[in-house]
Amino acid sequence: MHNEEPTIQLPSGPVIELRYVQGGKFMMGDDKSEYGDEKPAHPVRLSDFYLGKFPVTQEVWQAVMNNNPSSFKGEHRPVETVSWEDAQEFLARLNQQTGRVFRLPTEAEWEYAAQGGRHSEGYIYAGSDRLKQVGWYEKNSGDETHEVGLLYDNELGLYDMSGNVWEWCQDWFSKEYYVACHQQGTVDNPQGPDTGSYRVLRGGGWIYYPVGCRSIYRSSNPPVYRHHHIGFRLALPSQSAGS
Repeated sequence: MHNEEPTIQLPSGPVIELRYVQGGKFMMGDDKSEYGDEKPAHPVRLSDFYLGKFPVTQEVWQAVMNNNPSSFKGEHRPVETVSWEDAQEFLARLNQQTGRVFRLPTEAEWEYAAQGGRHSEGYIYAGSDRLKQVGWYEKNSGDETHEVGLLYDNELGLYDMSGNVWEWCQDWFSKEYYVACHQQGTVDNPQGPDTGSYRVLRGGGWIYYPVGCRSIYRSSNPPVYRHHHIGFRLALPSQSAGS
């Protein structure tokens, strides 16, 4: 039986809250998009998984890594100024501490969850067609991050998936990847290209304009890149979340 809202206690105190995301089939991307790397829309089928209710906070990062690289300090703000490779080091330490198999979400998992999974109501952003209801972005952020969970959540009870900080995904990035997927028909649990130079980023950030905070928007940077508008969120396979 799935625990709908598992909470994992870290040895040093803080907790990680997860949301259960029931798998399913959805159309990834948008044929009507003006951005070429968001199309063609193609069918994807995902297995069940869990996703962090919030981006990883500075409190959780500090508990695992014993440092805080963030530019905007606050224990309940998202950790930022972390590269994809930094996130991998964090994951290795976290898994050693907890005995679990946390990872970054795949790009497909991230988009599916941001859109509300099986409960999707088709919003432009994660939980609303009005970005200011669900996300911190250029018009309302005051040029800084904000504590997680202050705005509305989406259909799955996930917060801050649009705006606040960009979130690293597991996949290598390719502008042509959607074309390759489309040619295969329905793709099961896509993992992204086998190789690349850039890793996927999703969700937009506090410094960004609305188009970049849409659930389907794709961005990328080298895996060593750090910036004060980039963080990440945890994913966990459904069979690994038992208490």
